[in-house]
Amino acid sequence: MATTQPPIPATGRVLGAVDPSPYANAVTEYAAWAASRLDAPLELLHTLERVLTPVALDFSGNLALVSQEALLAELTAVDEQRATLAQEQGRILLEQAREHATRRHGVAATTRQCHGLLVEALLDVEDDVRLFVLGKRGANADSERDELGSQVERVVRAVHRPVLVVPPDYRPVTRFLIAFDGSATSRRCVDLVSASPLLRDLACEVLLVGTVDAAISAHVDAALDQLRAAGFDPRPNLLPGSPETVIAQQVRDHGIDLLVMGAYGHSRIRNLIVGSTTTQLLRSCQVPVLLLR
Repeated sequence: MATTQPPIPATGRVLGAVDPSPYANAVTEYAAWAASRLDAPLELLHTLERVLTPVALDFSGNLALVSQEALLAELTAVDEQRATLAQEQGRILLEQAREHATRRHGVAATTRQCHGLLVEALLDVEDDVRLFVLGKRGANADSERDELGSQVERVVRAVHRPVLVVPPDYRPVTRFLIAFDGSATSRRCVDLVSASPLLRDLACEVLLVGTVDAAISAHVDAALDQLRAAGFDPRPNLLPGSPETVIAQQVRDHGIDLLVMGAYGHSRIRNLIVGSTTTQLLRSCQVPVLLLR
């Protein structure tokens, strides 16, 4: 029995998730750009996870003289101080991001700080969100390694709204590429692009990697017709090879500013099929990736 896809969101706010990482400014700018294009409210969110860091204490003396109560009080005081400092850091971060959105894109943003895991915070509000914007890595990620932040994959697999995963540097978006394979998910990408003002009036390319049979060819023709009817002038391209390699190369070599593709599936089998491609392209592409279901 086929499952019903959630409706394409036509209303709601753009939510940018910021943290004290090199991605904060880019998240803010791409979120403000999207809010402006969509004529949607912008909210900037910062989450505070409760993490207890071990405290270095000197136990070289007589342990019998160490009061358990005093030790517990000291640990509690240190933990509370760290929480207070983290909350103040988050407040300053959000205020700077809000000012950045206004200064660079003329978009007024609201801000919110909450405790807990990012994925839980986003799931709590996604009914009222049109688009999530995240950095490719967070404050705790190793910037020297070509990997995704631990939060990104969890969020993309969990939420049902579109997610824009951005690189550390912002650049204006003038040309985008849709990775199309004829699947229901890629056809839905065309549905969303056609129905949304987000990418309207921008140069559009449609890339299919691999071989084409009659069924896929029909889907490609239908997608191109749909995009043309929505006012786009899509430039189709069919190339052999592996999707991870070919798509990333097209993005690099053809001045692509944004990649549109299907996100991870929820089922285990689908994750095995598309999960590796999604993850690899998120790692390798140095442009924003708009992930849609």
